Amino acid sequence: MEIIIAKNCGFCYGVKRALKLAKSVRRRARGKVFTLGDLIHNPRVISELEKEGIHSRADVDTIERGPVIIRSHGVPPEVIQKLKKKRVEVVDATCPIVKKIQRLVERLSRGPKELIIVGNRDHPEIMGLLGHSRGKAIIIENEAQVENLPWRKRRSVLAQSTQDIYVFSRVIAALLEKTESLEVYNTICLFTRSRQKSTSELASEVDVLFIIGGKNSSNTRQLFEISRRILPTTYLIENAGQIVPKLLRGAQKVGLSGGASTPPEDIEEAVRKIRKCFNPKCSSPRESIVQWQS
Repeated sequence: MEIIIAKNCGFCYGVKRALKLAKSVRRRARGKVFTLGDLIHNPRVISELEKEGIHSRADVDTIERGPVIIRSHGVPPEVIQKLKKKRVEVVDATCPIVKKIQRLVERLSRGPKELIIVGNRDHPEIMGLLGHSRGKAIIIENEAQVENLPWRKRRSVLAQSTQDIYVFSRVIAALLEKTESLEVYNTICLFTRSRQKSTSELASEVDVLFIIGGKNSSNTRQLFEISRRILPTTYLIENAGQIVPKLLRGAQKVGLSGGASTPPEDIEEAVRKIRKCFNPKCSSPRESIVQWQS
């Protein structure tokens, strides 16, 4: 039995930066520290932050004091304005890549072209981008939704930073049929593209593949959908406890991949659990080969 772990598993740069900022604020702050929404989409990490005194709040109105950390997904400009009116200290942990997309959206929304953003309309990053467009952007989740759009002479289109490149390309193709001049900005972050590529390659090599991460994580779900298109025996799990022997029945090669907010510890625990499922009496590395895909 062989366990293969996809390249680039674990925290991405934006997540590492957000966690580092949060813990830095926690060390210097005397009272409670808040995040506006979950800092990242991973229940284990959020639970650990809560124990450290970093509390997630869903609404600005429930926060009367700071410091308040803006999560990695970013927020609409009016949210920052509300916090400043409350005279609350704001620490911006928005991913720099998302920040760059926000600036692009602001610029494009001032122009004459219709602006399309491809992404999950309920995702906090998309809500933030919509705010930066001053409500002008049109959110499209898939190519089927393009059918409802009218013909336009000029459009611009960009993507949520963690969008599935396959879905984005399909939407672009559909828009080309309804637009005379289409300006395309590939704003899917390099880390996401690399992770999607390594996961899809791994899916074609193994018998079973586990995608580990929060089920409310957009990029984790994208990895799951990408892998499942290639390998039906792909499973989305939040922790190693969800790996059971029947899911591994007949498998010679088992793959592991994780979202951008998946801690390395979750991957390590999954490796141990898979070994135990194959040999309950021994979890020594000698019982299986763990290969990091290059």
